[in-house]
Amino acid sequence: MRLSARRSLTTGLALLAGGAMAGCSGAQGLAFANGTTRPAASATTAAPTVAAPAALASPTMVSPAPSPAPAGDLVVTGAPRGVLAKSGVLVDASSGQVLWDRGMNAARPMASITKVMTAYLVIGAGNNVDRRITIPRGVLDYVAKYGASSDSLKPGEVLTVRQLLYGLLLESGADAAYTLAAAYGPGLNAFIAKMNVTAQQLGMTHTHFTSPDGLPYPTETSTYSTPADLVILGETAMKSSLFRAIVDQRFVNLGKGQGHADHWWGNSNGLIGRYPGAIGIKTGYTDVALHCLLFEAVRNGRTLIGVVLGSPATGPQAGAQDAARVLDWGFALKKA
Repeated sequence: MRLSARRSLTTGLALLAGGAMAGCSGAQGLAFANGTTRPAASATTAAPTVAAPAALASPTMVSPAPSPAPAGDLVVTGAPRGVLAKSGVLVDASSGQVLWDRGMNAARPMASITKVMTAYLVIGAGNNVDRRITIPRGVLDYVAKYGASSDSLKPGEVLTVRQLLYGLLLESGADAAYTLAAAYGPGLNAFIAKMNVTAQQLGMTHTHFTSPDGLPYPTETSTYSTPADLVILGETAMKSSLFRAIVDQRFVNLGKGQGHADHWWGNSNGLIGRYPGAIGIKTGYTDVALHCLLFEAVRNGRTLIGVVLGSPATGPQAGAQDAARVLDWGFALKKA
């Protein structure tokens, strides 16, 4: 069983057919199973030079181990242990081989992983990322109404698109999502419509958006996707050098400048800087979605991409712990 090959999304990836608080936690420092850490990344400036609801989910399907494995494929034996996520998938990015899945076509809320689509649309618009945008008046009420994660942006501040993307993807600010959607829709409704059209164009046929940030409105399960669809989204977004440069950073320090205050944003993804080879991608959390993580890592020339959805809230980095268990298992697999 395989998804289409890595970085070949010119016409959209082919999808294997198949039936609270909305912010992302920024807590860091958990030890992972392998007991090693990657050297911490240095702080970056704000303008770096480097470029269906769960109730309707389809039945869980687990991909069998290939027997025998085609030449060049990985030999899948057993499954990762201790993974608590309700659903997920792990894919060898270069071949598209599905190594592990737990209900990869089952629809679930994915919380702030939604912001990957928001960033993808903004970057894909092709406008100057140094364009300056004024934070709109409605942003404070928006964040307060939904108890959302925030970059502490204030109405009237002026930031560049690039700076807002850092706040969106690292600190997971709903205020950055609101600001970007309002500017690029223009307006939230128009932007959300673009998100849904783009999802269909990419072959994400089991995905629906009702917000640019994954906030649980009008219901907790209104915005949803599947692990298989989210791998498509992750692969698509990671084609952008700007997107990759952002999600690989542990934090960014935006010093006080013309039109804006000082801001410090840490990456909510507990794998970054702590799991060897981790290069992204995005966390999510709500009371119903629980901990979610779309992730990618590279080790010894092998690139693995995957997602875990619905990791129980045993700690602020429950999603990262599940992802680390899946990655450890995947990197230990041998070729046929």
